[in-house]
Formats: sequence, structure tokens, C-alpha cells
Amino acid sequence: MPRHQIPEWVTRGKTIRQLIAELQSFDDQDAEVRISMDFGDTNWCVSIVERHGPYCVLVNTEEYHNNQWQTFMDEQPER
Repeated sequence: MPRHQIPEWVTRGKTIRQLIAELQSFDDQDAEVRISMDFGDTNWCVSIVERHGPYCVLVNTEEYHNNQWQTFMDEQPER
């Protein structure tokens, strides 16, 4: 059990509305959006925003394009 209460947004996450409001507070609205799972030590670009059931999911597709996409393209007939 944590000694201090964890803010609800940490475990519940943010809504699209909350995220948009936070993003609009940035001075540079042309800044690239990236995603991290380790407080920014490593981060990846957001390639796709998609609906996944009741959720809005930010997706990075670099791994797919570095692997599966390359194999798929190698298997295509010559044009």
C-alpha cells in the first residue's frame, strides 16, 4: 500500500478532452508529439491515433515498418 495517495489520473489516465487541453497549453503547437513508458528516457513518435474499443490509443508503427512491412514488400512481385 502506498504511503501517499496516487492521483487518479495516474491509474485512470486522461480523457481526449483533458489531453487536448494540456497539449493546447504548449507554446509551440508544431512540436512533435512522442510517447514514453519510462519518463522520457526512451521515446517514440506517435504514428497513428486509433479507436480500440472504448479507448483512444496512440500507436508507434516503427517496429512494424522496420520488420513486417519490409518482409511484405520483399515478397511483392516486381512491377
